[in-house]
Amino acid sequence: MSTRLAKGGRFTDRSKQIGFTFNGKRFTGFAGDTLASALLANDQMLLGRSFKYHRPRGLVASGAEEPNALVGLGQGARFEPDQRATTTELFDGLVADSQNHWPSLEFDVGEVNATLARFLPAGFYYKTFLWPRAFWKHLYEPVIRQSAGLGKAPHPEVRDADRYEHFHAHVDLLIVGGGVAGLQAARAAGAAGAQVLLIEQGAHWGGRAPVDGGRIDGMDPGDWVAKTVAELEAMDNVRLRLRCMGAGVYDHGYALGYERVTDHKPGARGPRHRLWRIRCKQILAATGAIERPLSFAGNDVPGVMLASALRDYVVNYGVSAGDRTVVVTNNDDGYRTAIALKQAGLDVPAILDARPLGGGALMAEARALGIRVEPGRGIAKVLGGKRVTGVATCLQAGEGAVLEEIPCDAVAMSGGWSPVVHLWSHCGGKLAWDEAGAFFRPDASRAPTGADGAPFVSVAGAANGAFHLSDTLADAEKAAVAAAEALGHKAGAAAPRAEATTEAPLAPVWLMPQGAHAGLRMKAFLDYQNDVKVSDVQLAAREGYESVEHTKRYTTLGMATDQGKLSNINGLAVLSDALGEPVPQVGTTTFRPPYTPISFGAIAGEARGEIFQPLRRTPMHDWHETHNAAWEPVGHWRRPYCYPRPGETKHDAVKREIKSTRQSLGILDASTLGKILVKGPDAGRFLDMMYTNMMSTLPVGKCRYGLMCNENGFLMDDGVVVRLSEDSWLCHTTSGGADHVHAHMEDWLQCEWWDWRVLTTNLTEQYAQIAVVGPNARNLLEKLGGMDVSRETLPFMQWADGTLADTPVRVYRISFSGELSYEIAVPANRGRAFWGKLLEAGAEWNITPYGTEALHVMRAEKGFIMIGDESDGTVIPQDLGLSWAISKKKEDFLGKRAQAREDMARGDRWQLVGLETLDGTVLPDGAYAIAPGRNANGQRNVQGRVTSTYWSPTLEKGIAMGLVKHGPERMGEVLAFTAEDQDPTDEKPSVVEARIVSPVFYDPEGEKQNV
Repeated sequence: MSTRLAKGGRFTDRSKQIGFTFNGKRFTGFAGDTLASALLANDQMLLGRSFKYHRPRGLVASGAEEPNALVGLGQGARFEPDQRATTTELFDGLVADSQNHWPSLEFDVGEVNATLARFLPAGFYYKTFLWPRAFWKHLYEPVIRQSAGLGKAPHPEVRDADRYEHFHAHVDLLIVGGGVAGLQAARAAGAAGAQVLLIEQGAHWGGRAPVDGGRIDGMDPGDWVAKTVAELEAMDNVRLRLRCMGAGVYDHGYALGYERVTDHKPGARGPRHRLWRIRCKQILAATGAIERPLSFAGNDVPGVMLASALRDYVVNYGVSAGDRTVVVTNNDDGYRTAIALKQAGLDVPAILDARPLGGGALMAEARALGIRVEPGRGIAKVLGGKRVTGVATCLQAGEGAVLEEIPCDAVAMSGGWSPVVHLWSHCGGKLAWDEAGAFFRPDASRAPTGADGAPFVSVAGAANGAFHLSDTLADAEKAAVAAAEALGHKAGAAAPRAEATTEAPLAPVWLMPQGAHAGLRMKAFLDYQNDVKVSDVQLAAREGYESVEHTKRYTTLGMATDQGKLSNINGLAVLSDALGEPVPQVGTTTFRPPYTPISFGAIAGEARGEIFQPLRRTPMHDWHETHNAAWEPVGHWRRPYCYPRPGETKHDAVKREIKSTRQSLGILDASTLGKILVKGPDAGRFLDMMYTNMMSTLPVGKCRYGLMCNENGFLMDDGVVVRLSEDSWLCHTTSGGADHVHAHMEDWLQCEWWDWRVLTTNLTEQYAQIAVVGPNARNLLEKLGGMDVSRETLPFMQWADGTLADTPVRVYRISFSGELSYEIAVPANRGRAFWGKLLEAGAEWNITPYGTEALHVMRAEKGFIMIGDESDGTVIPQDLGLSWAISKKKEDFLGKRAQAREDMARGDRWQLVGLETLDGTVLPDGAYAIAPGRNANGQRNVQGRVTSTYWSPTLEKGIAMGLVKHGPERMGEVLAFTAEDQDPTDEKPSVVEARIVSPVFYDPEGEKQNV
């Protein structure tokens, strides 16, 4: 059976028939249909089952607010659960399946829950599952886990076939919503010269105006929309985007847009979804309003729909929900649906208007068409199970006594309209209760403000409570002019002239009938998906859940996938009535982004597969690759471990690189070191808190080694800090720690010290950094020419800007090898060329590139620590003999109080020492020093462990660093270390003996690095 009308359908092209399947059954629709309209056209009223009671569910809405018609869409690599049929555009070959039932949609054994409804009230899980506790693991939990969830998750072994991307946009004004208010605002702001981005979540411009009627500048609203869109497309400073939802508004003019690029044409070229990251100076929300349902017994039976949705399906798609529709309303807008249905040739047996005197001009128009109007009436109950068969009517002011039964196929309900205030509220905009319209609207006196205290979000049209067509356009013009003026543009065109029927006042009705007894109230639903009834909210109030947030969680009201778009205002009003308090005093729940769900693919963007964590490459990466570098992963970077020559092992290559560097000249690509710029009047104060030692007193032009601890006192990073100017410092971090350290800084700045005037930015990839190391390092730089790098002009731990080999450079006199060393930073785009110049000029000193292993060996020979080796998340600076780097002058720094705790200050903590094996071999990495006795697990006691261990070609023996109990006090003592792969319970383990020595094995006086 088809419910497609003989004519009509603004969006559909009847010359293009499209085939699709639902639950394995073949159907047809037309181009322009949504899955919902196509299913409705095929008389498929039953579309799913509710979450709790598994009650039959059909369409309620026509847009993103739809709570029931969720389907599993697609197959295999393109399968996605919980997709709204109302926003899914039909395409040839579409495959959809209903959810939350077994074994079939028509016969679901879970429906037995509905017969147990009196035993499953709100909060039953809190009470039932507490006792007896022994039942939880074996009875309750398995049943709950089996029943939980909506839809099936995609198979974990099937890779998503589509791709996704992120897009960054910077505009003056972002307008969210492409109805007549958004279009008029874009036209006014665009004409004033502002850079405008207008986004609309649907596939069509114009919103509700073309469906609801009226005249704009003497034109049909649809014609005005087409004309305005053409004007906007001709403006160079205006961008338009359909199928792009305004997902969220955040601080500092940051917004997210979610664009469904190819959902309506799978397999087409381009990404499936695109996440827009939008920076804008002003945001205008023209997001419209959502019609509210009415609560009466049986208001969830398939065929009971929002009046506006029935009107949409008739006007936009040429589809009816049935031949006979009863309209029940508390406002004039419901009459528009009755009139549209009648004009489409459908029967409207009655309009039940809860208002004692009925409506205004629209009521008269409906009566003129021969439609029966019954003022002061409501619905006692809906007749039917899996579809509507009729309604029982009653007096709205009564207690539910049935006056008559009216046969019908559908019920159109209209409980008034609620402005879509979500984006306004996302970043702090407050709401005011409109008593006349019975809705919350944005409170302009409490708008979201930016860092300068000026409002940056405004609202226009129905989203601002301006529902009449002329009011909508005038409000949009006013908001656009204000936004343009805030941007420094002059705007002032008059709003279009609009004509629409004036409506009589709404009567707030939250339950039908007004005096309904508990038996009828039992199946009057608020939240369709989660089966939250009016009686559930009333029960929550009786049980003491007076806070709206507590009631929400106790009943799960508004926690379905539609996030309360249909249920929240009605639920608040029912709670208000139960508590005997005004609605505004009860308040609202919290609005959080995203406005509607966003796919995980869009959130991830391109970050998947090989580029889930893209490999980071230094400017010299290609040179390393062509010179046979053996690669080592360091965080997201790949760094050369060494450069083996033909016939040379890695071990041989490392030995050669160390000897060449110590004896003459080495060169290292140090570009991966973190470089974080910290700038601002409070930057010194901030760095004093970040580091254990004093950074605010560091003179401009000098460098200082710094330690960074977390709030628990444990060492998390180290590096050289450079004072660039009076208010600027550059903090070097470990290669793998740059992002973490930067995030750590921002966390404290944004969450704790938000009023400090400090800015940070990660400059790691802006510069190539090259270490020139060895006795001939100064000779090489002097040969390049351009700046004085002598000991007198550029002593150890200072820096200078200058030019070397006609390249702008910043030279730091720092050393991680113990040799004469310069670290040279150049712009990243000149790094490869400068590397080549160094190699060419250094050939006379046998310049030798060296890798990370040579770096590690040389630093260990010198006794320098390595984060991640000598520190493991349990080590404090004092353990490593770095007390000298902890300021005694500062009142506080991160970790200071933690380091004063008893365990941190105890005298027997393991401390850093050097270790030399008696036979000159290399200690096993991570080996434990054995102590007498055994612990409670039967394992031998330990008194230390190896943190770093290498063969030193400089010293011709194995060297190691380790943490040993009372280590510095035990110089010369010999310890037994377990050999590799030893079972700690062995009675006679093989051991390696090593003597405790100073951790500084090479040049203990520092003469070579200070030369």
